Amino acid sequence: MELICPAGTPSALRDAVAAGADAVYCGFADETNARNFPGLNFSRSEMAESIAHAHQAGVKVLVAINTFARAGSVGLWHSAVDDAVDAGADAVIVADVGVMDYVARTHPQQRLHISVQAAAANPDAIRFYVDRFNAKRVVLPRVLSVPEIAAIGKEVNCETEVFIFGGLCVMEEGRCSLSSYATGKSPNMDGVCSPASHIQYREENGMLVSRLGEFTINKFAAGEAAAYPTLCKGRYQTSEGCGYLFEDPTSLDATTMLPELKNAGVCALKIEGRQRGRAYIERVVRTFRQALRALDAGQPIPTDELRGLSEGQSTTTGAYKKTWR
Repeated sequence: MELICPAGTPSALRDAVAAGADAVYCGFADETNARNFPGLNFSRSEMAESIAHAHQAGVKVLVAINTFARAGSVGLWHSAVDDAVDAGADAVIVADVGVMDYVARTHPQQRLHISVQAAAANPDAIRFYVDRFNAKRVVLPRVLSVPEIAAIGKEVNCETEVFIFGGLCVMEEGRCSLSSYATGKSPNMDGVCSPASHIQYREENGMLVSRLGEFTINKFAAGEAAAYPTLCKGRYQTSEGCGYLFEDPTSLDATTMLPELKNAGVCALKIEGRQRGRAYIERVVRTFRQALRALDAGQPIPTDELRGLSEGQSTTTGAYKKTWR
């Protein structure tokens, strides 16, 4: 199974390569990618230089062009595809069907991966992308159990990739309107969920208050770990009391599921975290490289190694061990 690692900057890409990535995914510094934060992402020249560096080490680079193009103004997305191809990208990761069509028509030899943002969670949807646009791989949504992943893999003629570590989202793989409502910036089209420009922290009555736009998201007592403020992971006051209504701050960690994912036919394992720093990237990538070596050697897989890097200092296997219906 390939280890697919994130990079928000050229230096993070170099660290991911050195730590043992089989492939790195990254995006341009504009709204064509779903991690469009200030200080992150790649200029055109940085992308070309970074791809050349990765290729020297035998590592692939996958360019995420995974937001939804603006109706009547698709030139930026087309240019991103052209520039990724010219830079030597091993694949482009796309969510928008119009952009997929452009890739298939204009660059028929370019390898196309279906972004998790496309929310292709069943064989019919995946077959459409494969048959219509010659997609070679689908990144599966994080709502599927391992048996469901295995069943899908048997019915489609393309590779399957799944997330194994990092942030979770209760919405349809980030296709969320909550952040747009609070900030006017769309994760779907601007590539920004809870942008830093709209985040505020302040002290009130001995508590740390976090706000997103005009909304108070959380209040933390002295010494309590403070998570980044997003609407879906805020605490709410209801008739049942105060608590996390939509989702607890926690991170996916599927280390214990690696044997099951391998048996399910998964070909690639993806780490989330392009907005994370270099130290995070290096440690997470190196930890999972060691886990995969142990798996291949039939040795026990080290677990719970990354809790300190997890959101809220807690982890979950998410839907992979789905116990509800």
